[in-house]
Amino acid sequence: MQIEAFNAIRENIQTFLGGARVDLLSSQEGENREDGICEAVNIEDQPYLFTAHREHLQFTRAERAFCKELLTAFAALYSGFRQQGYAAHFRTALLASIMDITVARSLRGDHNKGFWPIQELIQLLKNLSYQRYEGTPATTGFIVYRTTQPNFLHLMRQRKHALFPLKPPQSISASFFANPLTYRYVDATNLFFVANIQMQVTGVVRIGNYADQTNVERLTQRELFSIVNRSGDGAFAVTVNEASEIEVLTSPAKLLIRRKGGWAIFDPEIFRSFLADSMERSAADDLLWTAYALSKGRHGTVVLIFNKSARKLASLKKGSVGGDDPVGRLLVDGVKGRTITELKQAGTIHRILSSDGLTVFNRRGKLVDTGFIIDTSHAREIVTGGGRTTAASAASFFGKVIKVSQDGPIELYQEGKLIYRFG
Repeated sequence: MQIEAFNAIRENIQTFLGGARVDLLSSQEGENREDGICEAVNIEDQPYLFTAHREHLQFTRAERAFCKELLTAFAALYSGFRQQGYAAHFRTALLASIMDITVARSLRGDHNKGFWPIQELIQLLKNLSYQRYEGTPATTGFIVYRTTQPNFLHLMRQRKHALFPLKPPQSISASFFANPLTYRYVDATNLFFVANIQMQVTGVVRIGNYADQTNVERLTQRELFSIVNRSGDGAFAVTVNEASEIEVLTSPAKLLIRRKGGWAIFDPEIFRSFLADSMERSAADDLLWTAYALSKGRHGTVVLIFNKSARKLASLKKGSVGGDDPVGRLLVDGVKGRTITELKQAGTIHRILSSDGLTVFNRRGKLVDTGFIIDTSHAREIVTGGGRTTAASAASFFGKVIKVSQDGPIELYQEGKLIYRFG
């Protein structure tokens, strides 16, 4: 029964871990592997072993911690459904709630305290994510600080943000979003509610340097990450964005995202590990956050970090998007040789990558070509799929490839194979 119940959530866990294989086995069947996650768990005094395995990419600390919380929640939920004949009830409750519970548990910090206030906020935001106001998606956001209120006020002054206190503080309750201003005026763009860990709203903050940020910085909420990082251990921010997704920002910078009805993790360490032997760290960071910005804005792209000679690249080129027109050549020649960081600071990286065709960078993060159409016949294996998938698979025989789909997912390709998928 325990393993049957686990099977109900297996696919959700595999999706969260980017396509890893997961299992729950009796302790006698389980094999302790060093190349993945292997966690012992007792369910109704019976020992089990949870395992997860993913080729090419090691699991990050955040993924391991999330799996521990999930197993604890699974064991606790299972114990609540002991009566015979309630197996279907349990599997339904498990499928509907286990990931929400795990997210709330991972955010609460102090494991001696309840997670219900956090879960209540997430549930309210889930409901709000389905709401429209005059045809426009409802958006809002909360910064949850874990330091003292005077320290948080000092932080806001230091970073030149305007904080408007709410006295007395208001609890987040089922009726919190009754007034449309709570999700129209406070829109999670540059205005956010401020709350303590008891989920009492103590004010509203306006981000002061919003206009000075690049489009990638705005889409990836770089200043919000900076605030969370300075607001005490376990601080976080949670927003409903224009794509009606819930984004949970934590420190160090990573995201838990509820997209298409399920939770996923955007952990930069996964992408850094993937690019570690192909690109310098600073360039890799700028590229991975640009990929997330494209994913959030629903713009597709395929990026190749090329590790061969210029002559080899020329032999792979089948053509250019738009052909050989002089305007296109002028535009491409104007950005060739510039680094990812320079292009991001100039505000052009987002527009370049969201154009058609393959974009090629070298190991130093410099733009080699864009609007590149690859000759897929050079691939060492038969490549099938849609246009971007085919290009990504073929290109990955000549370097690491990041593909962003127009409907949001980010995929990593290596040696012709998809090795990781986010969202």
